[in-house]
Amino acid sequence: MEYTSIKQWAEDDRPREKMVLKGKNALSDAELIAILLATGTKELSAVDLAKKIMNAAQNDLNVLARMTLTDLQKIKGIGPAKAITIAAAMELGGRKKSGSIVQKSITSSRDAYDYFGPKLEDKTFEEFHVLLLNRANKVIAEVQISEGGVAGTYVDPKKIFKLALEHGASSIILCHNHPSGGLVPSQQDINITQKIVSAGKLLEIMVLDHLIISIAGFYSFADEGMLK
Repeated sequence: MEYTSIKQWAEDDRPREKMVLKGKNALSDAELIAILLATGTKELSAVDLAKKIMNAAQNDLNVLARMTLTDLQKIKGIGPAKAITIAAAMELGGRKKSGSIVQKSITSSRDAYDYFGPKLEDKTFEEFHVLLLNRANKVIAEVQISEGGVAGTYVDPKKIFKLALEHGASSIILCHNHPSGGLVPSQQDINITQKIVSAGKLLEIMVLDHLIISIAGFYSFADEGMLK
């Protein structure tokens, strides 16, 4: 197969020049990834290599975000440096999305999901996080309490409320992910939630919600009346 260098393309078809001339929204996902890659291989241009990456990710950026460095390096032409660049870009995109609501009050399960979703829906291991809020329901801090395996993680309520007291939080929102994709709470999820809610009442720190997040969306204990 004859390979044509990007330098031989028309100027407005080259990803970098195209961004300058037409703006970033004019670029496809593959073209944006090609800019990150900077170079291709002897057989493929950066754009063709990027298309190969998107094909491996089922042409879905959410799938790409869940790919590990090892997964990415299984694609011919992707070494450690390119894999790290792609993973870093995916992480920044998730942080930007979740960070955009930090300054506003979190008043619903959807607000909480908008914050946690980009951080946790792509994780391959279960993590348990807590959002600490002030009286206006604005974020004081977010803390990762624990990290476990594919099927579960240990949660210590004492650690949660120690942090809440140290930060002067008035309320908290619990959140953990289900890497399996399911959203049905396990009995363990229900038990730990009830335990934390009871402890919060004694300390006058309200548990506003507990979200379970996966690639399928989210489950809200508050919306389902499971915090009583």
